[in-house]
Amino acid sequence: MYKLRLLLKKVHTPITIMLIPHSRFSARSVRIPVIAAAFFCVMAFLGSIFTVSLSIQAFDYYRMKNEYARMSKNFNELESTMASLKQSESQFRKLFSLASRKEVLKNLESTAEEGSIDVEALKKDINSSMATVDEIKSYLAKEQDVFRSSPSGWPAAGKISSGFGMREHPRYGGRKLHTGIDITMPNGTPLHATADGVVSFSDRSGGSGNIVVIEHGHGLSTVYAHNTRNRVTAGQTVKRGDIIAYSGSTGITTGPHLHYEVWRNGQSIDPAPYLESKN
Repeated sequence: MYKLRLLLKKVHTPITIMLIPHSRFSARSVRIPVIAAAFFCVMAFLGSIFTVSLSIQAFDYYRMKNEYARMSKNFNELESTMASLKQSESQFRKLFSLASRKEVLKNLESTAEEGSIDVEALKKDINSSMATVDEIKSYLAKEQDVFRSSPSGWPAAGKISSGFGMREHPRYGGRKLHTGIDITMPNGTPLHATADGVVSFSDRSGGSGNIVVIEHGHGLSTVYAHNTRNRVTAGQTVKRGDIIAYSGSTGITTGPHLHYEVWRNGQSIDPAPYLESKN
């Protein structure tokens, strides 16, 4: 009991803190118990620890925020890369589903540029189509009226953006032969047959997108490329003015337009004289 009273006496023993200003003011003293001074020291120590802890947490938060921003950027880049890889995978699947190396290379060449049609590749498709449709053969075997089977007039109203002949390629540069004419028009414009005939091909063909080819007899054919949708099928007989497709930008293009060609004996010729031809 005596020791407890002695301890309490020491705890409550006051200490004097002198405040000596560097001015004309007189010195002041403050008397506080030892226990109060100890309490203030402990609280100051705990406050310092708490302040340091907050500073560390703030630094960690800033670091984590930067890390999150970096990871978010990497995720977006990865997402973009995955989309590109999926597109590439789709293209490779399409290419390597073909029968042979020759077919793969032909498909790559036909999709390499926009503008002119790969005539030889399309001829092969047409021959394959004609081999399965007897009506095409019988139509071509008959002597047709020259007037009705000669292309005449515009397949659709529009403005010629690129004529037949050598030109600077609009996407890849370099001078190349443009085997037809490009007619700009709104997407979905009805396209009309420019002469009587029978459809020898109506499907997609490489970079030329959806194509319709019509045989007119006397060695004449017309080609309508980049259609958004074909309305006719191979073997179907059409008359001049019939709607055969709708314009678009399928395949490799720089915008909605019709790529129109006229063939004579399998060779591309300038379609311009036939646009205003009266036959």
